[in-house]
Amino acid sequence: MLYTAARLVEQGLNEKLRNLGLTYPAVIALDALAATGPITQAGLADAIHVRAQTLGPTLQKLESQGHIDRRPGNRNSHYVSITDAGKRLLHEAHALELEVLAKFEVNPDGLRDELENIVLKAPKGH
Repeated sequence: MLYTAARLVEQGLNEKLRNLGLTYPAVIALDALAATGPITQAGLADAIHVRAQTLGPTLQKLESQGHIDRRPGNRNSHYVSITDAGKRLLHEAHALELEVLAKFEVNPDGLRDELENIVLKAPKGH
């Protein structure tokens, strides 16, 4: 049921995010960047439980739109950070998320807390 509920919310949100030039995975990346500050692409991928290669195209698009910055780190790594434009866009995306969740009559703060608890307790690699 959790998977089905997540897909339904994601579909509704993606419809609204398209108008902002975003996808739900991009919002997840921006959320993590807003929370962590500058981080390597590998570190960001680990934080949101995806592979760095999977995250690459999303970051490229966000960078081309001016929502993130990538700066060289050591060796082949780059540090990724959210820009002010990215923070403004993330704020708009959160407002859309609340709008979508309101249709399902759920407490978005309580739901976010519960889902965050699941994510934080999940073993790495899942």
